[in-house]
Amino acid sequence: MTHWYDGQLLIGDAITLPINDPGLLYGATVFTTLRVYEQDLDHPLSQWRDHCHRLSQSLQAFSWQQPDWNRLREGAQRLSQQFPVLRMTIFPDGREWITGRALPSDLTQRQEQGIIAWLAKDGQFRRSFPQHKTGNYLSSWLALQTAKQKGAQEAILVDENGNWLETGTGNLWGWKDGIWWTPAVSNALSGIARSRLINVLKQQNIPVQETVWTPEFVNSLDALGYSNCVVQVVPIHTVI
Repeated sequence: MTHWYDGQLLIGDAITLPINDPGLLYGATVFTTLRVYEQDLDHPLSQWRDHCHRLSQSLQAFSWQQPDWNRLREGAQRLSQQFPVLRMTIFPDGREWITGRALPSDLTQRQEQGIIAWLAKDGQFRRSFPQHKTGNYLSSWLALQTAKQKGAQEAILVDENGNWLETGTGNLWGWKDGIWWTPAVSNALSGIARSRLINVLKQQNIPVQETVWTPEFVNSLDALGYSNCVVQVVPIHTVI
C-alpha cells in the first residue's frame, strides 16, 4: 500500500515511530479526511483549503507546530492519483502522514436506501476535544463497533442529558415543518461538509436552523440523515 510520511512516498503498510512518540502513546495528532473529486485537490467539492484550515486551527489551539504545507500538498497530490479518499494526519512536531483508501463499496446503496443507526446512551461515547479531530478517536471507534454488533452501520452519540450530538463519523440532519435542522455544535464537530451544506441551502433560500436536539425534538422529526465529506449525505431510516 502506498502512503506518505514525513516528506517521503512509501510502499508498505507500516511506519516507524519512536516508542515515546506522543502520537503513539496518547493519540496526540490532529487529522482530517477529504474526498478528492476528479483527482483534483482544487476541485470545489474537494475543499482542500477548508481541510487545511481545519488542521491549522487545531494545531494553533494546541500550540503545536504547523506542517510544511507545500510538502503536505505534494503528498496529497501524489496519493490522490490512486485514492479518492485521503486521511491527512499531523503530529505535534509538524510531521505529516497521509493515507488513502477507496470509497465505501456500498455508498450508492446507502445514499439511495438509507442505513440503520444505533443510539448510544448516557454520553459514554462522547469524543474528547469534540471541536477538533484528534488521533484519540477511540470513543467514536468503539461506538461504531458496538453499532455493527447490533446490526447498524452508524452510531449516534449523545451527551449526559440524552441530547443528540453527532454520529460516529459525521453530523446529523433532520427535516420537519419545511426546515432542515442540524444540532448546535458547542459539543460536537462543525464538519466541513456540514458547513458547505448550510451555505448551499441558504444560497437556494431553503430554510436551515441549528438547535439542541433533545429527545423530544428528535421525536418530532419527519426524516433523519447524516453527512461527512466522504459520503456527503446519507439517510437514516431506522434508529435502534
